[in-house]
Amino acid sequence: MTQETKDLNKLEIDPKIFDLYDQYCHSMMERREFLSRASKMTVVGGSALAMAEAMLPNYAEAHTVWFTDKRIKSRYVTFPSPGGNSGKMRGYLVQPKGDGPFPAVLVIHENRGLNPHIEDVARRAAIEGFVAFAPDGLYPVGGYPGNDVDGKKQQRALDKPKLLKDLENSARYLKSHKLSNGKLGAVGFCFGGFVVNHLAAKLGTDLNAGVPFYGRAVKGDAVSKVKSPLLFVYAENDKKVNAMIPAYHKALKANGTEFEAETYPGTRHGFHNNSTPRFNELQAKKAWERSIAFFKKHLS
Repeated sequence: MTQETKDLNKLEIDPKIFDLYDQYCHSMMERREFLSRASKMTVVGGSALAMAEAMLPNYAEAHTVWFTDKRIKSRYVTFPSPGGNSGKMRGYLVQPKGDGPFPAVLVIHENRGLNPHIEDVARRAAIEGFVAFAPDGLYPVGGYPGNDVDGKKQQRALDKPKLLKDLENSARYLKSHKLSNGKLGAVGFCFGGFVVNHLAAKLGTDLNAGVPFYGRAVKGDAVSKVKSPLLFVYAENDKKVNAMIPAYHKALKANGTEFEAETYPGTRHGFHNNSTPRFNELQAKKAWERSIAFFKKHLS
């Protein structure tokens, strides 16, 4: 990374680069193509290529809670996952200091597997008093490969119904874990946000609270099966997800589902992820604090 790219982390990046990065994250676009397309753009305020390079995640500088933190204990665990992509699953289990049992929170990754950012989010949940579990949907194909480019390819290639089954099994594994008090919450981001919505429909009252961050809505008959309280976190600038809000919320109201929602001003899709410039520190802090308060209300 050049000094110019490092400096751009603190500067305004042209909106066209943000939009291109969103396409890159949610498609099979290669890193080389992303950077090539960016280099041909005309932008305001500097080099388009440097802006694009600054968008790529920097996990080394994004940790907020280290795995050595004395307030937590973390480890990787495997468990049976019948009906999933391989019959087994693996994930990152983090418990607060003490013997428990604790209220439980499932932390669901984006569309690229269990990367270091999501592990950090699990640790953040644990220091708040929850036993947190972050499953790796890529475990059946070898696990998160160490970079998001290969991760999104591997996740896209998985059998999606079986991937969802693996994540359902992860939720049930955590709920019944000896460290859990039997109260289960779930938080997820982007694809993980959709999975929270999916789990709310699939698990019914077995899910006690869900917080989808900018996640796609479930549709059709699935909405009528949503029983758990939900807290929706939306970004102001997120056209595809936000287009689903009116119909989804109308259906949930008709279903009698308890939910809250907030759209955070000045944010883009992915604003909670502090490893890229999409991160909005102020709004991410507010959204996370509200999420923790929601879980404490419903899981204690």
